[in-house]
Amino acid sequence: ILQKESLSKDSQEVKAMQEEKANVEKIISDTFDGNPIIRYAGSYKKETMIKASYDLDIVCYFKHDDDSAGDNLENIFNNVKKAFEEKYFVVPKKSALRLQSTDKKLDFHIDVVPGRFVDDSESDTFLYQSIGDKNRLKTNLDIHISHIKDSGLVKTIKLAKIWKSIYLIDVKTFVLELLVIKVLSSKKDKDGLDKCLKSFFEELSSNMDNIAVEDPANSGNDLS
Repeated sequence: ILQKESLSKDSQEVKAMQEEKANVEKIISDTFDGNPIIRYAGSYKKETMIKASYDLDIVCYFKHDDDSAGDNLENIFNNVKKAFEEKYFVVPKKSALRLQSTDKKLDFHIDVVPGRFVDDSESDTFLYQSIGDKNRLKTNLDIHISHIKDSGLVKTIKLAKIWKSIYLIDVKTFVLELLVIKVLSSKKDKDGLDKCLKSFFEELSSNMDNIAVEDPANSGNDLS
C-alpha cells in the first residue's frame, strides 16, 4: 500500500509542483523588496506525502522589521494574495493561499503560507488566521518538520493519511500527524506497521475524548 501511494521527489507529480514553485518564487521576488524567505514545508518536507491527497506547502516569511508586504499580518496575507492574482485564481484558506489556474480548471496542488518572523533569529513566526477567534498564530516551521520526521512513525502516519483519504475523515492533516505520534508515543514503525496501526485505531475507538493534541512549537495552541 505504501509503495503504491508513495510520491518520490523525482515523480511526475512532484516535478510539476517544483516547476510551478519557480513561478511562485519569481512573483514574490518581483513584487516585494524585502527578500522574504521562501522554503518548502508541509508533507513534502516532512516526507509524509501520499498520492491520494497531496499538495506542496511553500512558506513566504518576511523579516520582522520588513514592511514591504504590509505593516501587519492581515495586510501581508492580502498583499501576497494580490500579487498572485494576475497569474492564478487564488483561494484563501485559514492561513494559506491555494493556487489554481485562472479558469479554475487546474489545481497546482500548491499552498503559499505568508508570515512574519517574530525577531532577528528567524525561527518563530507569526501567521495570519482569517478564520477563528484569534487572527494571529505563533508557530515554528523547523520544530514542526523535525517533530514529524524524527518521530520514527513516518510510515504509520502515511497509512493514517491514506485511511483519512479513503473515508473522507474531516481532520486537518497536521493534527492527524500529531495524533499518531501522541497515541503511539511508545511505538515506532520498526515495531511493525500492522501493530502500530492497530494500536492507533484501538486507542481512538476507546479513548478519543481524553487525548489532547498540542502544537509542538506552541504549547498554548491546543489543537484538540
